[in-house]
Amino acid sequence: MDSTRGGSLRLFRFAGIDVFIHWSWFLVAVYEISDRPKAYSSLTWNVLEYLALFLIVMLHEFGHALACRQVGGTADRIMLWPMGGVAYVNPPPRPGATLWSIAAGPLVNVVLVPILSMLIALERSLGWAQTMPDSFGLARAVWYINVGLLIFNLLPVYPLDGGQILRSLLWFVIGRARSLMAATIIGFLGAAGFILLALRTQSAWYGVLSFFILMYCWRGLKQARALYAFAKVPRHQGFACPSCKAAPPIGAYWICDQCRRQLDTFQSQAVCPHCATQFPVTVCVDCGRKHPFHEWRAPIPAPEFVTR
Repeated sequence: MDSTRGGSLRLFRFAGIDVFIHWSWFLVAVYEISDRPKAYSSLTWNVLEYLALFLIVMLHEFGHALACRQVGGTADRIMLWPMGGVAYVNPPPRPGATLWSIAAGPLVNVVLVPILSMLIALERSLGWAQTMPDSFGLARAVWYINVGLLIFNLLPVYPLDGGQILRSLLWFVIGRARSLMAATIIGFLGAAGFILLALRTQSAWYGVLSFFILMYCWRGLKQARALYAFAKVPRHQGFACPSCKAAPPIGAYWICDQCRRQLDTFQSQAVCPHCATQFPVTVCVDCGRKHPFHEWRAPIPAPEFVTR
């Protein structure tokens, strides 16, 4: 794999996940470090503070990625930006799987709270608050950074983690398309709030964040409309997913692993009409679970007998 991608630099690979950092992160790092020269006695501590932020964000994103894999999804890339990190995860299209993949990120920050709290308590008991103020100040700064990131990410504004958690919870109640539509509408309202905050505080960061939220909400809105349209497509009669009981849609929604061409696996009886490859399992496009083709046969309802 190339060490660069789209203006980013590949740092390392862990557990099959490539970690990239965008070049703009270094510019922002220099600005943030030089902007707080009086926080410590030496800029070295400023650098350590920013590296701690880098580590916390990276652990947060690995929480998303590893949780997604745990539920059968795919996650192979993490990108670190000045605004934070993005884990490119693709969980199975089920509310529980999506909820765990998203919630695992903030849970990393929750786990770090008592660890960092014990570190601060230890340094205070050793008298470092007076004898080593830089070390004690760094520990406190990292604690506030972690809690701040946790609170920010839990805001119920799509596409932040809180907004996606809200969407996953709504998915259980009102379905996949409606939950995404509701989350994006709340996200647009949140973006409007950040725009007002950016104008009031004259903050470029809030302005960039508003643009980021608006962009992803617009994508989510288009995806919700596509899901609504997908729900109306005709379905194969006589077949049903063993897990979610949904009848499979009629159309070329499956891709052959061998020739990479699209097909309707139920029309061709789990055999690719292009290269004759037979599929041992068939994935449900509604819930993402895989089952052998013979398990998809819907049971024939028993005839009703009317007595007179």
